[in-house]
Amino acid sequence: MKSIKVGGVPEHFNYPWHICMRKGLFKHQGLDVTWKDFDGGTGELSRALHDKDIDVALVLTEGIIKEIEDGAPFKILQEYIASPLIWGIHVAANSSYQHMNDLEKTTSAISRYGSGSHLMTYVNAKNQQWDPKNLKFEVVKNLEGAVEALPKDDAQYFMWEHFTTKPLVDQGTFRRIADCPTPWPCFVIVSTDEFIANHAAELKEMLQVINSVSKDFKEIPRISRLLAERYQQNEEDILKWLDLTEWSQKQISSKEVLTVQNQLQDLSLITQKSDFEDICQSLI
Repeated sequence: MKSIKVGGVPEHFNYPWHICMRKGLFKHQGLDVTWKDFDGGTGELSRALHDKDIDVALVLTEGIIKEIEDGAPFKILQEYIASPLIWGIHVAANSSYQHMNDLEKTTSAISRYGSGSHLMTYVNAKNQQWDPKNLKFEVVKNLEGAVEALPKDDAQYFMWEHFTTKPLVDQGTFRRIADCPTPWPCFVIVSTDEFIANHAAELKEMLQVINSVSKDFKEIPRISRLLAERYQQNEEDILKWLDLTEWSQKQISSKEVLTVQNQLQDLSLITQKSDFEDICQSLI
């Protein structure tokens, strides 16, 4: 039985993987698929791929395309979430910042350089017509780090997925200033060139299993209640999130990859645009 180590953020997007493992669906195909949570997001996941701590990662599209353009030996196997990620822009609840313009030239808390929270700070700056040269960052590693950093004024704002941070907004830890959706499908499934070369057949089987569950995920009885309990959220918020989220069972399109590349290049975050075949490898 071939072992495949998969990593991703501990968020509701990835619950289909836990269903597959709990029901033994991977094992039925002769695969020993294990899961590891990474609180630090795409930057931490990329490092784990480099170090071979995991074989496959569920990562943010913009983050991994930048990694590949910077020379990382990875390929996108398929699109995972076809809808945008809604990034909430948060400040400490008791801070004086009330509007987006108040945050210009302040410091953004990020999980790490190269992470989604880092790259989306640039996207938001472009949307606001801020000079990206004025952006400043404080590395806080994860959501818990931001919970500590913002009230202490080590950083003034933090971008993270809207619904994941909603309980912190409800509790009065954060206050949300605005939202910033990604202009592309938000999550993709990625592996290393070496693992793909040696285990393409097993990866194809794995993708077939996860796709068989994700395509009907929203139709699972009581799924909103299950997600609310597992991720400690209000069921009403989960229902809104489910309505906005679409799982994909296909490869990301070349047009969508180019949209990300153009944005990254426009923000001076990459210096080249590789061919689609150098970024993606379809197994499905």
